[in-house]
Amino acid sequence: MSDDPRDELLRFRDSIDNLDAILIHTLAERFKLTQAVGRLKAEHALPASDPAREERQIERLRHLAQEAGLDPQFAETFITFVIAEVIRHHERIAGSD
Repeated sequence: MSDDPRDELLRFRDSIDNLDAILIHTLAERFKLTQAVGRLKAEHALPASDPAREERQIERLRHLAQEAGLDPQFAETFITFVIAEVIRHHERIAGSD
């Protein structure tokens, strides 16, 4: 085993790169599902936004973040950004019909 901190740094960075790839692929899958939700909402003239659901999601993710040792405010900021993007996609889908 090497005592060179650069070797350890490279291992950490490799793990971070792998996790970044997982995050991107997971977000892509999430957005595929939300696009399907947007099409369903558009077909049935349902609103693009569901504030009650969004609030539940924010609280759920804040709680999960806290359990995982992640700053709940960071989790809220992240999911709020994702929700806003989903709503924008839903509005675009509804407007294209």
